[in-house]
Formats: sequence, structure tokens, C-alpha cells
Amino acid sequence: MSSREPFLSIVRGDATPEETAALVAALAARAAAGAARPAAPRSSPGNWRNPAHRLRVGLPHGPGAWRGAFLPGG
Repeated sequence: MSSREPFLSIVRGDATPEETAALVAALAARAAAGAARPAAPRSSPGNWRNPAHRLRVGLPHGPGAWRGAFLPGG
């Protein structure tokens, strides 16, 4: 036996060898399915978590300023 830690250990209950084999087969199938599928392009999470959005900005001035104060982006 090697000195490495086991990759999988059952910490609660009394699993039969068949149950352990079923668990290993399910984990192997899941890993194989993930490896066969091409990686989806990661999209950026957007800018909604930017803490600068919590800062208050000055109110707009000039013609139509009321619209900009109450309708951001408008």
C-alpha cells in the first residue's frame, strides 16, 4: 500500500463494495462528460459589483437637467 492519502473515503455509514463501485462509476462518468464537452466561453460578470456605483455623482446642469437627474442614461 502506498503512503498517499486515499482519493475517496467514506466517512459516515457502512457502504458495501457495490455501493462504493457505483459511486466511483458515477464520479468517473461525470468527469468524462465534463472533459468531453468543450469549455464554454466565460462571460464577464458585468460591472454591477463595481463599488464606484455606490458613490453619489453630482446632479446635471443646464437644459433638460431634470431628465438626467431622475432618468439615468436618458
